[in-house]
Amino acid sequence: MATRVWSADRSEVDAFLSGRHGDPFAFMGPHATKGGYVVRVFVPHAETVELIGENGTVLTDLEQVDPAGFFEGLLKRRPGTKADAPAPHYKLRAGNEGGTWEVSDAYAFPPVLGELDDHLLVEGTHQKIYERLGAQVMEHEGVAGTNFAVWAPNAQRVSVVGDFNAWDGRRNQMRKRIDSGIWEIFVPDVGPGTVYKYEIVGRDGNLLPLKADPYGFGSEMRPSTASVVEKIDDFVWSDAAWMKARADGEYRRRPMSIYEVHLGSWMRGDWGRFMTYDELADKLVTYAVEHGFTHLEMLPVNEHPLDVSWGYQPIGLFAPTRRFGDPHAFARLVDKAHAAGLGIILDWVPAHFPTDEHGLAWFDGGPLYEHFDRRSGFHPDWNTAIYDFGRPEVRNFLIASALFWLDRYHVDGLRVDAVASMLYLDYSRKDGEWLPNEDGSRDNREAVSFLRRFNELVYGLFPGAVTIAEESTAWSGVSAPVFAGGLGFGFKWNMGWMHDTLDYMSREAVHRRWHHDELTFGLLYAWSENFVLPISHDEVVHGKGSMIRRMSGDHWQKFASLRCYYGFMWGYPGKKLLFMGQEFAQWDEWNSNHSLDWHLTQYIDHSGMQLLIRDLNALYRDRPALHARDCESEGFRWVVVEDRDQSVFAFLRYGEPGETPILVVSNFTPVPRHGYGIGVPVAGRWRETLNTDAGIYGGTDCGNGGEVIAVDGESHGLPATMTVTVPPLGTIFFEYVGD
Repeated sequence: MATRVWSADRSEVDAFLSGRHGDPFAFMGPHATKGGYVVRVFVPHAETVELIGENGTVLTDLEQVDPAGFFEGLLKRRPGTKADAPAPHYKLRAGNEGGTWEVSDAYAFPPVLGELDDHLLVEGTHQKIYERLGAQVMEHEGVAGTNFAVWAPNAQRVSVVGDFNAWDGRRNQMRKRIDSGIWEIFVPDVGPGTVYKYEIVGRDGNLLPLKADPYGFGSEMRPSTASVVEKIDDFVWSDAAWMKARADGEYRRRPMSIYEVHLGSWMRGDWGRFMTYDELADKLVTYAVEHGFTHLEMLPVNEHPLDVSWGYQPIGLFAPTRRFGDPHAFARLVDKAHAAGLGIILDWVPAHFPTDEHGLAWFDGGPLYEHFDRRSGFHPDWNTAIYDFGRPEVRNFLIASALFWLDRYHVDGLRVDAVASMLYLDYSRKDGEWLPNEDGSRDNREAVSFLRRFNELVYGLFPGAVTIAEESTAWSGVSAPVFAGGLGFGFKWNMGWMHDTLDYMSREAVHRRWHHDELTFGLLYAWSENFVLPISHDEVVHGKGSMIRRMSGDHWQKFASLRCYYGFMWGYPGKKLLFMGQEFAQWDEWNSNHSLDWHLTQYIDHSGMQLLIRDLNALYRDRPALHARDCESEGFRWVVVEDRDQSVFAFLRYGEPGETPILVVSNFTPVPRHGYGIGVPVAGRWRETLNTDAGIYGGTDCGNGGEVIAVDGESHGLPATMTVTVPPLGTIFFEYVGD
């Protein structure tokens, strides 16, 4: 055997069998040689191996070189075949004393990826890299299978392992693309449902813990951590009309009332199990639509290992969590929401990632997705790693993840978590724990550049999609366009408004006169950004209490105060967001381990709150004055702003010229205000469109009998005046309806 020029050198055989061969594709599979093709295969447990053709005929027998399962042999060329012609397609028929079986040879296939993929990844501009990396179900060279591709530039070896190869890293050692550091292999006969991971030998030669696929489209149910091959490009969507209509107009001028939900605890199934995506498509979508919300915002649905992280420590940035079903089921949820007229916003987390050993941390034996220096690459608050936003391949990975959800799953928006932590190098760090810029400044310029590019691509490629920043500082221009020097987000959460107003509502009514500015201060900066008013999950956990418990006073005052507050919020300029459970005034703060307390809705105080939210949403959606100019100063005018002694506020909301204005009046004391004079822009009939103290909401029915007549006579700088009764702890909406 040693005299045959095509026979393998023993050192190469040993290198391959130990998983240390530098270029397995240059050694294994078919290779042209004098007289034919030398074919080398690895089939553990085989005692014999035959090459068989497409029609099942035996092409040649291979000789066992090593009892571990290494075989080789010469496949002669057919007469007239050119010397540089590729080897014919073949399969392997292996045998031992237990019988025979057929397998395909992954080393017989050329690469799927090309030079353009290498170039775009290294450049950081491969907008659809998710169509190339990960596990791509396809037909290659006329054979069905899956192409696996992963970026690990510093690895000495990468193998894909799974049940299909007995988790043996020697069987499918991958081809390294030197120009990009991508490793790839096409594995025949592997299809959807296959469980897999990557076995990586790091830069130092050590074997790493098995890694999940960073670009994996599916995952196992926790606590298992493997990736799952999924074919996700074959879903048949029925939302063409929705997608077209979504692109008409701009969201700044459209109603946006968001119902924020944690899918695992909104409602549970039998015996406390998670509801499925399909069950949520029926129950949650129907509920949100019935209560007038325009959008569902889901806490992260990316695959994540730990339930108590609520999804904010994601591992699978391309995989819907398996907790509620498979990827097609998630797509059905989105499709059904669109059919019902409901948009879908996902929380998306590019600010940090967990250091679980099967995830991205030290992916190829060293810092790859993260910084090497902990002063730049570690979050002390969350014990998580920080992405290296300056590395083009990492930026490409993150931006591709964002575009992926908009493209493959038709989601309508992304709420970016923890933006403040990305913008500042010294975020939550003491002196000496962070690295400043060369000029000593603390702004994270790489993160800023990343966020701007993210927003440019979202708005440029997906008409009608929106991005929302959770940003809690005074960073200027978060929602300003990139061309104007901003970060480019569509909206920003108004955290200052939320904190000020909730502080105000927690005070005893008798003390509120001394804190009047907590409700007025927000108008000093209300037009500096495009704001969403967020009562989010963060406000009803960790001992903060539920919204109803944060209201001051006795039982009646708590419910009346919360109704009054919601009325004030829905009248106030800005888009609306309410976390699940707060729409029916759940007593307990949110617990992600069990369902909301739906039994409370049998009681009038709670069902009345539910009904109020439904009616507020309907009013907000139907009246342009309440939403069309949420982000413009022309849409708002104070009428009563200095009545500290009685804690009464009144303001006008305007739509476009000629549209009916809305007057909003709030009384934050338990004392009804009878005969209260308020200036309005025109005399005539003003309908009491909504009163949070109405009996159907659990109130006292103190009000104005449905209508008030305004008469000529200046008041509060306006030409007409009307005299009203403002209910105790109540908010009233008035709408001008004519002479």
